[in-house]
Amino acid sequence: MIVSWVFQWKTLAKTNQKLPNPKLYPTTKLVGQKNDLYRRYPYLSKKNNLMARDYLSTTSRSFHSVNRIKILVLMILLFFSILSQAQKGVPVCGAERPDLYLSSLKGLRLGLVVNHTSTVNGEHLIDFLQAKGITMKALFAPEHGLRGEADAGEKIANSVDAKTGIPIISIYGKNNRPTTEQLADIDLIIYDIQDVGCRFYTYISTLHYVMEACAENGKRLLVLDRPNPNGDYCAGPILKPAFRSGVGVDPIPVVHGCTVGELAQMINGEGWLKNGLKCDLKVIPVKNYVHLSVYSPPIKPSPNLPNYTSIRLYPSLCFFESTSVSIGRGTTFPFQVIGFPDQKFGGFSFTPQSLKGFEMNPIQKDKICYGEDLRNLKEIPKFTLKYFLDWYGKFGQTSEFLTKVRWFNLLMGDDRILTMIQAGKSEKEITDSWQEELERYKVVRSKYLLY
Repeated sequence: MIVSWVFQWKTLAKTNQKLPNPKLYPTTKLVGQKNDLYRRYPYLSKKNNLMARDYLSTTSRSFHSVNRIKILVLMILLFFSILSQAQKGVPVCGAERPDLYLSSLKGLRLGLVVNHTSTVNGEHLIDFLQAKGITMKALFAPEHGLRGEADAGEKIANSVDAKTGIPIISIYGKNNRPTTEQLADIDLIIYDIQDVGCRFYTYISTLHYVMEACAENGKRLLVLDRPNPNGDYCAGPILKPAFRSGVGVDPIPVVHGCTVGELAQMINGEGWLKNGLKCDLKVIPVKNYVHLSVYSPPIKPSPNLPNYTSIRLYPSLCFFESTSVSIGRGTTFPFQVIGFPDQKFGGFSFTPQSLKGFEMNPIQKDKICYGEDLRNLKEIPKFTLKYFLDWYGKFGQTSEFLTKVRWFNLLMGDDRILTMIQAGKSEKEITDSWQEELERYKVVRSKYLLY
């Protein structure tokens, strides 16, 4: 029975479907929960109907008779079964699967939302498409610019791509989306940018605004999907409407657990675009990828996320951007250290400087900062408030630490969290406060997962 059951789950995994979480369906409660299981995982009753019935009936008849050791063995086998799907090969990004989209672009006038991460086997997507004879009318540049060299928040100016002569139009800042005039002679927009899975990473805000522009102007959108290096979990509070901004547009948690393709489908499906509009959307999926995959982007996605460690620590350390504390901007190891110009904060030291390709005007510039070095952690933690709470405690109840309260609340998406921090609540008490809404989000998310 065990081997048969695991085989069925492996078969489901091969269809790239979201598998039921055993924690939500403990073995003593499976009987009578068929309707709920079908509601959450409709493909069990549709594409795999016979398999689903066998799974449910086998579970109902047999699980009460097996002992805890067998159940444990079953869970271990299931874990390694799913894990094996995550290790089947190197992920092949959507852009690297031209057989799925190139022929459909012939004769169309394109606009591209791209940056330096938009590559096809080492060649930039712009150059790849031009070599294939595809017509491109405009290149829309997000935060950090088309080549990914601008500082965070730096204004991006309109220009012309020197290599191709195609106009570059900034969609970061005041003009956060293509205008009707800019879309007039465009048939289809391609979005291809590496994300890191955090709500405040502005590339997904750009995705939302581009979807809205396409919906308003009757333009099609093609998303070339890429793996999410923080895609193995969801965490943090859900964005509240009062805190919508460029660092948070949609009602998703701090760590949203989606690829950009999945997120685009969710934005569309849940009616999050203005006035409930729907975008004419198509997603080219990643091959050889599941959400348990360990993925380190081959190109740093933005100037201050140079490696896998910084990307994994980013969800936890970004909140320091609202403080006087440095997290390594102006060094070659940003988002991997924490420090302040006072020796009482630790024996490790570093000095932020104006550093081309990273940060030109970092906080605590040219001052020796003392604190923590996180580069050699044995295990990089998932999203945690530990670091922020520790440093908040070190400073005490002073305004010297938290210097930009509004910015903290915009990053968090909810002002209740800061209230709890100021009230001395523990990390567990704070994280428990958003668990119910996070679980509701996970149910919504499950409807749009591709991997």
